[in-house]
This record gives sequence, C-alpha cells and structure tokens, in this order.
Amino acid sequence: MKTLKFDHPIAQLIESGERNSTWRLFDDKDIAVNDEIRIIDKVDPKDPQTWRIIGTARVSEVLEKRLEDITEQTMTDDHKYTSKKEIVDHYRQYYGNKVTGSSPVKIIYFDFVKSVSTDPREAMDLEVAKLYTDGGSRGNPGPSAAAFVICNLDDSVVEKSGIYLGDTTNNRAEYQALRLGVERAKEIGIQTLSVFMDSQLVVNQINGSYKVKNPDLAPVHQEVIALSKLFKEITFTYIPRELNKLADKEVNRVLDQQK
Repeated sequence: MKTLKFDHPIAQLIESGERNSTWRLFDDKDIAVNDEIRIIDKVDPKDPQTWRIIGTARVSEVLEKRLEDITEQTMTDDHKYTSKKEIVDHYRQYYGNKVTGSSPVKIIYFDFVKSVSTDPREAMDLEVAKLYTDGGSRGNPGPSAAAFVICNLDDSVVEKSGIYLGDTTNNRAEYQALRLGVERAKEIGIQTLSVFMDSQLVVNQINGSYKVKNPDLAPVHQEVIALSKLFKEITFTYIPRELNKLADKEVNRVLDQQK
C-alpha cells in the first residue's frame, strides 16, 4: 500500500475531517484515482519512532497542474495560500530551488477513514529494507510452497507471507518466492532492497553468473529482472539455510497446513 506522510498539524486536520486534499510536487509514487493510501502523522518529523498511522484514504480525484496554473479559488479552498509566490517559497523549503512556477503539482483529493496504529514500524515508509525468501518442495517435484519475509535493517519483521503452489520443483518454488517478495517490496514503497536466499542457483542466475537453461524457469527469471529495474538499488545474496530460518519456517507452515 502506498503512503502519504504529513506534518502533525495537517494530520490533525485530516483526522478531524477538516482536510481532504494534499498537494504533491514531483510525485514519485504515481498516485492515481482509486488508490488506497496509508495516512501517516509525523508527530515529530525528526523521530520516526513517534510516527503513527491515523487511517487510510481512497483517492477520489487527481488534478495535474503547474504551480503557475493554480487558481486563486484552488489556493484558498485547499491550502489557504495568498499568492503563487507563497506556494513556490513554501515548497522550496522541501525541494530547494528547483521549484519554479512551471513545476508539476498533483492536487489529490481523498476520502479518509480513521484507524489508529501505535506501532511506529508500521508507520515508517520503508525506503530501505531486507527481504528473505525461500521455496520448498517435499518430493522435488512434489507439494511445494513459496514464502517471503520483509524486515527492517535490524531484522525486525515488517511483513511475511507464504502461498501453496501445488506440485512443482524446488527451483520453481524458490523463484516464485523471490518474485512474490520483490513484487510486494515494490508495492509497499521500498526503494533500496537487500535480498537474501539460500538457493545458490537462483542467486547466481539473477546476478548473471549462471545462464538460465531450464525453460520452465526462464519466464519467472525475466519477471524478477524486470521488477528489479524498478528499484533505486537492489542486491541478491546467497546465505546458508541456517540464516534463512524466518522464510524457511513460513514455507513449512504453509506445507504443514496442506496435510
């Protein structure tokens, strides 16, 4: 889920129902109509441990303009600016002198639903994270599952998931786990990702050291490569199985449920 973070005074207005819009310059999250957005209150902007989720919002309308094309009606209705110069000066505090009258801005309207979380890890926009993945097959081929675990840099778990794949091979399960994990990491806004898995074959193929000779693995290999290009930075590292216990445990949990 995408996130929008607000300074505390603005977050309070959203929470009370007095504010239902935001302006975003140089939108790197590609926010669009019907997107579901997690709303975060940066209680103390310098201390992410104080941040909290105040609810979710569904985007109802998106207007794309240049700052110089903002009308006085929009200024007073949405953000109470008194002039276009005031708008430029305000956003230069965040983006520097690259902000000019021709800078693109998205005016985003949303319907807010309040829900409170006190876990600061949930409220932080995970721009940097670790991903552990594992796939397993009991029989090879046989009943198989794929799982991933997304963690903060201190290895505290942010999200984990596993799915049953039916009868397939161990290598295909490993690839499916990797694809699912990388895909989910992108969905929640991670930009720099360190991937760890205990399949030397898959890691070496993704890193280009080995060729993909199995035609069954080629399509999902290409999917992972394509997804990787969407990150600011991503690395793939082989680790021994004993260091991949979180993802391995999730695989076995799914397989045990199928008995």
